[in-house]
Amino acid sequence: MFDLHTHSIFSDGELIPSELVRRAVFNGYEAVAITDHVDFTNMEYVLQGLKKLELQNSRRDIEVIIGVEITHVPAVKIEKAVKMARDLGAELVVVHGETLVEPVESGTNRAAVSNPSVDILAHPGLISETEVELAKENDVYLELTSRQGHCMANGHVARVCSDLNAKMLLNSDLHAPEDFLNEELAQKILAGAGLNPESAARVLRVYPRELMNRVLEDYR
Repeated sequence: MFDLHTHSIFSDGELIPSELVRRAVFNGYEAVAITDHVDFTNMEYVLQGLKKLELQNSRRDIEVIIGVEITHVPAVKIEKAVKMARDLGAELVVVHGETLVEPVESGTNRAAVSNPSVDILAHPGLISETEVELAKENDVYLELTSRQGHCMANGHVARVCSDLNAKMLLNSDLHAPEDFLNEELAQKILAGAGLNPESAARVLRVYPRELMNRVLEDYR
């Protein structure tokens, strides 16, 4: 299992980073990314804290990726926020997409998928075909999610991405211990989104490993 979108106590999660990693190991994860919510006010603080996890993480049974989720930043400022995150050492950049259950500014999806330095557009809601094509062009991965509320658009995202052959990931958007996914539940979520077993296998294993390898090559 891979999960490239989780939250610790550095934003609105319940777990300190070390416990999040330990629980990911216990649940058999191959890799986990800690991607706490940031904007310009807290980005430096969050990344400085998360990067200290390297001081105590001597495990080789899981890859731990340090990232951010740029959240509710005005669309015109997303490019600046992404650059700031990279300059501060973020290995993975997620942008909080136009989910159906939060008042995310219109234009956020387009700003994210237009930027090749963005890795993942999280829970993008009713993303348009044009935006999916831009994601393909810029190699931005689009998220299916198990998170309550955000998951309401999974079927739409899966259909448009499948029609246009865009890359998808399944992430938990984890905030609490009970949010960890297992293979059985992940398969059910993807089937519920309308994906066949072959497509589900790419979403669960091929695409996240591909993105993880890109991160390791580019930032380590």
